[in-house]
Parts: sequence; structure tokens; C-alpha cells
Amino acid sequence: MTTRVSLFSSPLLLGFDQLERTLDRLTKHPADGYPPYNIERIGDNGLRITLAVAGFTSDDLTIELAENQLMVRGKQQEDPDRVYLHRGIAARQFQRSFMLAEGIEIASARLDNGLLSIDLVRPKIEPKVRSIPIETASRSAGTGRASTARAPSVQTIDVGPENTK
Repeated sequence: MTTRVSLFSSPLLLGFDQLERTLDRLTKHPADGYPPYNIERIGDNGLRITLAVAGFTSDDLTIELAENQLMVRGKQQEDPDRVYLHRGIAARQFQRSFMLAEGIEIASARLDNGLLSIDLVRPKIEPKVRSIPIETASRSAGTGRASTARAPSVQTIDVGPENTK
């Protein structure tokens, strides 16, 4: 029996179970080299995935996004009336998936000269700072139990970049 040690087993890393499942899912898919692709940065908040899909029409391709997984599929239709003397160009189908970070949106997709370009945008996220009230219960004299007669006092601690020095 083998025991797998989690990357996120530290008690200080809370709520990363979804990220761990995503990493597990990525490592289980075999890395097929077809079709070849590029990923490039476009501006400050943009990405472009370009796949080489020569011979495919827009009707042969599908792009789907499900639970942050971008799936590109291609399947060419066979022409039964065509007779090949030599067939060196394979009409193979493919499936290529990309895991997208939370918040990334698909801006557009374009097929031009055998290249399928998918533009992605990461909206700018403004950092949010908020104060969390801390409630304290007052203690009754001598009993060690919280008094129900008085309302709990509230203490506020401000947490923000200016307080982290």
C-alpha cells in the first residue's frame, strides 16, 4: 500500500483542495503532441493560445469551457467520393485541454490560415481589504462564566497593506 503525501497538507494552507484536485487531473492526462500550440502573453492581462490545425474548417472544430477546463476538439469529416492514390496527410481527430485559472474569460476565437487562436482575458482584480469584527464575551465576577446581562463588546482589527510593516 502506498500513501501519497499531499502538497497542501500544511495546516496553514486552507481551502486548496480544489487546486490539488486540478493538479491531480492534469498529471493523469497523457501529453499528446498533436496539435502543436503556442501560448503567448498579449498585453498586461491577456493570453493567446494558438493551435496549428491545418486542414480543419471551423465546422470541424469545437471549443468548450467546463469548470475552468478549456477543451478544443477537432474531427474532420471523411469524403466518401474521394479516392486517394497516396494518403500522406492524416485526417486525425484531436482533443487538447487547458486548465484555466479562476476568473480567466474567453474573449474570442479565430481560425485563420490553419491557425486557431483563442484569446483569453484576466480581468483586473482590485485588492479588497476589510475589517473583521472580533466579539468578546464579558465575564461575570467570580463565576468564570459569560454574563448574559451585558451585550458583548466588539473590537475591530484593521488588516491591510499599510498595517503589515
